[in-house]
Amino acid sequence: MVSTNQFRNGMHIQLDGSVWRILEFQHVKPGKGGAFVRSRLRGLDSGAVVDKTFRAGEKFQRVHTEVKDVQYLYDAGDEVVFMDTETYEQFSLGRDTVADALPYLEPSSTVQVLWVDGRPVGVQLPASVELAVAQTEPGVRGDTVSNVTKPATLETGAVVQVPLFVNIGDRIKVDPREGRYISRA
Repeated sequence: MVSTNQFRNGMHIQLDGSVWRILEFQHVKPGKGGAFVRSRLRGLDSGAVVDKTFRAGEKFQRVHTEVKDVQYLYDAGDEVVFMDTETYEQFSLGRDTVADALPYLEPSSTVQVLWVDGRPVGVQLPASVELAVAQTEPGVRGDTVSNVTKPATLETGAVVQVPLFVNIGDRIKVDPREGRYISRA
């Protein structure tokens, strides 16, 4: 059991029969009345983000979580197949649970998968990935007002805004969580 006093960002709790991840929380002690905790939670099953308020000292069932390094193998239509790098066991996740990460994953790349109570529930993206630019318009010299960008399609199919000097074949660093260009690789 975990109390609201022990909440931490990223912690998982069980509430109303489903698993929720604590995105952020704030202890509030008003001048009148009892203390309470405002929190923002994301449901692992639905992906919905909700704001909840709990009384101070309220207890919840804590959920055991684990992060494993796995290898992304291939996209099988409605499922995405991964392999555990330690045991070489293959498992699959529903395409809808990894849809936001899929455009930034190369086959045979290593990613981290979050396991809750012994079952995989989602992919944790790294802070940056290196990908090659597959298609983009050529930058026109002299069109350099500050921070001018153009769309570029990467080798995995993701489209990001890049500066004018980036050309086809260049390797760039991309932040997959926000889908933005960081720098050349």
